[in-house]
Amino acid sequence: MNWRIIAIPITLIPIFIIAIQFDIQIEDILAIGLLPFIGAIVAMMIKLGFQGIKFAYISRKYLGNFDSFSKLVGVRIGSEFIKFTTPMFIGAEFIVIYYLKKKGIELSKATWIALVDIVTEVLTAGLLSMLAGIIALLNGAYMVGIVILATSISITSLWMVMFFLSSKRTFQVPNILQTLIKKLGKEKGTKIINQTNSWMEETCTMIRENIQTPEYKKIFTISFFFSLASWAFYGISFMIIAMGTGFVINAFDSIMAVMGANAIGNLPITIGGSGLAEFGIIAYINNLDPFAFEISEEVVAWDAVIGWRIATYYVPIAITWLLLVKLALSKIPKSQSS
Repeated sequence: MNWRIIAIPITLIPIFIIAIQFDIQIEDILAIGLLPFIGAIVAMMIKLGFQGIKFAYISRKYLGNFDSFSKLVGVRIGSEFIKFTTPMFIGAEFIVIYYLKKKGIELSKATWIALVDIVTEVLTAGLLSMLAGIIALLNGAYMVGIVILATSISITSLWMVMFFLSSKRTFQVPNILQTLIKKLGKEKGTKIINQTNSWMEETCTMIRENIQTPEYKKIFTISFFFSLASWAFYGISFMIIAMGTGFVINAFDSIMAVMGANAIGNLPITIGGSGLAEFGIIAYINNLDPFAFEISEEVVAWDAVIGWRIATYYVPIAITWLLLVKLALSKIPKSQSS
């Protein structure tokens, strides 16, 4: 966990580079105003709140009233800290699996719940990003559109294919990896492989048993709409910040710009998409006009982008870290974990 805390200042480097390159001063950020900042933070927290509610809903549907609804919401929000501090926004699912396992839930069931949560999240984000990419192409922003579509289609397809293939066949650790790990780890390596294969077999069986049931279809549909609402609030957070700079953008264009930037930020290049998200949103908005060959202050306000990043990334990092430590990683008394 310590390396993640150290990694956070590294994500500030692109912000400083942008500020120096485009002569953005502290005064420019402060000029956005307190209300737009608070509004964007609130929109982002609603986004995270919907994610938490969705996870709590899925968990309670499959496991009953095994834990308080509010605590499940808090755990899921806290797990986002891992996504904020890793390339390609991955890792939150491992935290919720870890938490559910601590509560005494079978590993296969915990994995199934995490999969339903993450698959609906990825599918919704992927569809919105693809729409953003198509709109970019239709407006002549070919490079931006291609990058968005390539990233969103690749990530979404990978998750969907792996998820639905798991309902058709049982996956195991590839033979090459099995041989390598057993050779290097000897008895411990063999134990790890056996445990991993057992977990994968149980998870595939769990997917196979649940994926065709009417209950799953209902839960998946409701979860999908929770995710849709979640990403929508994330999208309008930029519109709220932009209002403070005088840059006018409507809610739909704001959502599309943010989802396009989110797709670009998913490239596993930087921690938390730092730098990629900022340049992604600028590239998307600027290239809506196919004849705009350079970024000018009149077209796009860099101070709005930096302000948006602070409100929707750096402030939530602090909040999610507190929830992660207090809820997801805290010790659970034996009486509660049985």
